[in-house]
Amino acid sequence: MSQAFRVGLTRDFLKPDGTMSMPDIGLSMLDEADGVEWEFLAKDEQELSVENVRDYDALIVLAPRVTAPMLEGTEKLAIVARFGVGYDTVDVDACTANGVLLTITPDGVRRSLALSAFTFLLALSHELMAKDRLTREGRWDDRQDYYGVGLVGRTLGIVGLGNIGSELCRLAQPFGLRVIAADPYAKAEHAAGLGVELVNLETLLKTSDFVSITSALTPETRGLIGPPQLALMKGSAFLINVARGPIVDQKALTETLRERRIRGAAIDVFEQEPVDPADPILKLDNITVAPHAICWTDEGFLLTGQSAIRSTLAVAAGKVPENVVNGAVIDAPSLQEKLRRYPA
Repeated sequence: MSQAFRVGLTRDFLKPDGTMSMPDIGLSMLDEADGVEWEFLAKDEQELSVENVRDYDALIVLAPRVTAPMLEGTEKLAIVARFGVGYDTVDVDACTANGVLLTITPDGVRRSLALSAFTFLLALSHELMAKDRLTREGRWDDRQDYYGVGLVGRTLGIVGLGNIGSELCRLAQPFGLRVIAADPYAKAEHAAGLGVELVNLETLLKTSDFVSITSALTPETRGLIGPPQLALMKGSAFLINVARGPIVDQKALTETLRERRIRGAAIDVFEQEPVDPADPILKLDNITVAPHAICWTDEGFLLTGQSAIRSTLAVAAGKVPENVVNGAVIDAPSLQEKLRRYPA
């Protein structure tokens, strides 16, 4: 390779003072790679511009949007490596049309996101936030009004039995929970191997004591849990969402919780982010919330970063990486021509 393989990281990995905004994400892998140069993009943008990215072979992207106009103006770009598993901020069709691979990091976030969902489950089952509040407010004698819910024999319903949902099943097994799942794309043999019963969404909502959403945001899942679905849940049930906010109708969830038609909820994601501090859902006492950061740990960041960098370095070696979202691009002449620039 006559020229260095250039990697750009979006500038939102940095704080305003230029220091890293998160723990180690494995950047030493880029330092140690032969023929690879990397740097943070010159400008911090919510929507990446052609001027900011046109000189790079690869982009490792945190939050900014990747749009068709940007992709159409970047002839060198061969891969967009998303730091995470969500790709609703990336124009997938435009990536394919312009010979650009889009990868995500399911191997990096699998355990941390599944643990996050289970953390919420334990907090809800033990009335953790309510007990925290009454302790701080000097209401020690009110503790008899806050009995939790035991897990043995209870039903955990998982909406989306993919990478994260499957890991959540494994975490739940030692706790005596019965686990069911709703996922039209899940294979019966995969579910059986996890000890999970596949059911339809209606049955899951009617049956579960805990409903955990771990599906991707797609046109099919946007608004999947709305007023009719929430109405199916048991009055004693809890809803957990660590996936994407728009999967749940937030207004409907707010009304359901306000009227105490379910026992409680825990969410890490919102329809609009950052959530408005005046949003009515934040005024409720039967919901636990986090700022789309419940899974943020040093381990999770390192594994996610290493996954994104492995994909990037595979392309630098002229190879197709793992965890490609737009598989249709792999055989496209435009991508193959780019890969031939790099050593096999």
